[in-house]
Amino acid sequence: MSKDRSGERVPSVTFRTRVNDEWKSVTTEDLFAGRTVVVFSLPGAFTPTCSSTHLPRYNELAPAFFANGVDSILCVSVNDAFVMNEWGKDQEADNITLVPDGSGEFTDGMGMLVDKADLGFGKRSWRYSMLVRDGVIEKMFIEPEKPGDPFEVSDADTMLDYVQPGAKRPDQVAILTREGCGFCARAKALLKDLGYDYAEVQLAPTVRTRVVGAITGKGTVPQIWINGEYVGGAEELERWAKR
Repeated sequence: MSKDRSGERVPSVTFRTRVNDEWKSVTTEDLFAGRTVVVFSLPGAFTPTCSSTHLPRYNELAPAFFANGVDSILCVSVNDAFVMNEWGKDQEADNITLVPDGSGEFTDGMGMLVDKADLGFGKRSWRYSMLVRDGVIEKMFIEPEKPGDPFEVSDADTMLDYVQPGAKRPDQVAILTREGCGFCARAKALLKDLGYDYAEVQLAPTVRTRVVGAITGKGTVPQIWINGEYVGGAEELERWAKR
């Protein structure tokens, strides 16, 4: 079983990163000294669970972490700087600092370096997360040693609940729109006035009616959902906002 290193200092290593197409050395002192840091580590960039859930949810919940005393969120993987930078761009993970542990030195020092030769990966990190204060590990969530790639406890929601039980999550707002739609523009302006950071899905004319009809039973846009609640179009949103 991977050792829980709560109460210990993080390994002292130097990471080789790429910034503006130039090499830059970053030490653990740079990343952790005098700071409260959430770290999550995963087997590899561009891999399914890491790309679909692990990294995106930390990025999504980052404002809640920052509002509750966390200074930064680091994603560590045994990948080189080029791979990590491209993955960060692909994921649009602007709230996360991706740390390339290309040689596996940090991961080995954490006792989390595992052999995934059966998948053709070589040495990679076991999946875990931890809260670090001024370089000292306060809490670790280590995935159970099971076959495959378990993902049960190192997720962003579990860590946020530890950092601040009952912390408010960011609102989840989605709006279906089309180009040149005045009602869509009106709805988006109102969502912005209400303080919502919404996700917009602009539908092409060739599929718009079918998509909206299949999802809502209606044929027009915009169509809006807020925190799992179907609100409706622009006029319904205006009535909803006055409740």
